[in-house]
Amino acid sequence: MDSGSIGFVMICAAFVFFMTPGLSYFYGGLVRRKNAVNTMFASVITIGTGIVMWVLFGYSLAFGTDHFGIIGDFSWLGLEGVSKTEPYVEGQQIPNMVFCLFQMMFAVITPALITGAIAGRMRFKSLFFFIVFWSVIVYYPMAHMVWGDGGFLAKIGSVDFAGGNVVHISSGVSALLLCILLGKRYDYARANYRIHNVPFVAMGAFILLFGWFGFNAGSALAADGLAAHAFVTTAVSSAAGMLSWMLCDVIADKKPTFVGASTGLVAGLVGITPGAGFVPIWAAIIIGFTTSPICFFMISFVKKKLGYDDALDAFGCHGIGGIWGGICTGLFTQASINDIGQGNGLFFGDTKLFLMQLASIGITIVVAVVGTLICYALTKLVSGGNIRVDARTERAGLDRAEHGEAAYPSFTGLD
Repeated sequence: MDSGSIGFVMICAAFVFFMTPGLSYFYGGLVRRKNAVNTMFASVITIGTGIVMWVLFGYSLAFGTDHFGIIGDFSWLGLEGVSKTEPYVEGQQIPNMVFCLFQMMFAVITPALITGAIAGRMRFKSLFFFIVFWSVIVYYPMAHMVWGDGGFLAKIGSVDFAGGNVVHISSGVSALLLCILLGKRYDYARANYRIHNVPFVAMGAFILLFGWFGFNAGSALAADGLAAHAFVTTAVSSAAGMLSWMLCDVIADKKPTFVGASTGLVAGLVGITPGAGFVPIWAAIIIGFTTSPICFFMISFVKKKLGYDDALDAFGCHGIGGIWGGICTGLFTQASINDIGQGNGLFFGDTKLFLMQLASIGITIVVAVVGTLICYALTKLVSGGNIRVDARTERAGLDRAEHGEAAYPSFTGLD
C-alpha cells in the first residue's frame, strides 16, 4: 500500500462526487424556469440512491466474485469483508475500501446523466424507481464487465480507462430510449425552449471540468505518471472541445455562445474519458477537436430530422461523445503509455484493439437498450402505469406540482 496513492485517490473520489452537483447546475440552467428545481433535484437524488445502494449491495454486485464475466455476487453486502489493507486485485497500491469509495462516485453520477433527456415530463416518483432499477440492471453489470476482476469486456481485449462504455454510452443510449418511450413534451413542435440561466450552465460545466480531473486522473488508481498523463489529456481535450464548438457556433450562427462553449468543453471531456490513460497527448487534441462537431451535428441537425425529444441532449453529448471516444481509443491507444492496455491502436498498425473497441461499444448499446426496456416496464408496474405527468402539470411546470417549491418568484410572462 502507498499512502500517497491512497490520499490521492480519496481526494479524486471527492472531486468526482462534486461533479453531480455540477451536473445539476448544468442541467438546471438549460431548462425553463418553471422546471429548474425538478431538474436539479433529479440529478442530485442519485447521491441518496447511489451511495446507499452501493454500500448495501451495489459494490458487491459490480466488483464481487465474478459470475460469467457479467456480474459479481453478494459476498460484500454492507461492505462486510471489504479490506482496508489489501487491494481489490493484485498490483493496486490502494486498499479495496478506497477503490470502493472511488467507484461509488461513478455509480452516483452515471444515472444522473439520464435525467437530462426527460426533463420537464417524468413524474419524480417514477424517475426515482427507474434510477434504482437501472443501477441494478445496467450499471452494475457494465461496471463489472469493464472493470471487474474477470469482466467479459476486459477479457475480450477492449479498454475503457474512466467510463466511456460504463458511464457515457450506457447512460446516453438509455436516455435516448427513455425519452422516446415517454414521448415528446406537449408543445415540443411549437414552443421555443429558452435557456433560463446561462451562468448556471457555465458554472455547472466548469464544476464538471474540475471534478473530471479526479474522474480521469484518479482512474490511474495511483499517484504516478499515468495519473499525470490522464490529467493532461483531460485538460487538452476539454480545451479543444470548447474551441471547436465555438467554431461550429460561428459557422452556423455567426456568433460564439457561452452555452455552446460550455457544452463543447463537456463534449471534449466525454470524448477523452475512455482513452485518457491510453492515448498520446497530441491525440487528445484531435479527440477533443472532433468530438464537439460530431455532437453539434447530432444535436443541431440529426435530432431535428429524426424528431426525438432528448430535452438536454444527454444522448447527443454523452452517448455520441462516448461512442466516438471509444472509437478514438481504438485508433490512438499506444501501449508504451499504459502497459495494462491491450496493445496499440489502429493508427499504430494494430487492428485487434480497434475491433474489440467496436465490439464493446456494440455490446454496451445492447445492454443499455435491453436493460432500459426492462427498467421502463418495472417502473411502469410500480408506478401504476402512470410514469409521465399530465398535460396540465407539464404546462404549469413540475417544480410546484411535484415538489411544492419554485426556484424563483413568479413573474408573469417569464415562463
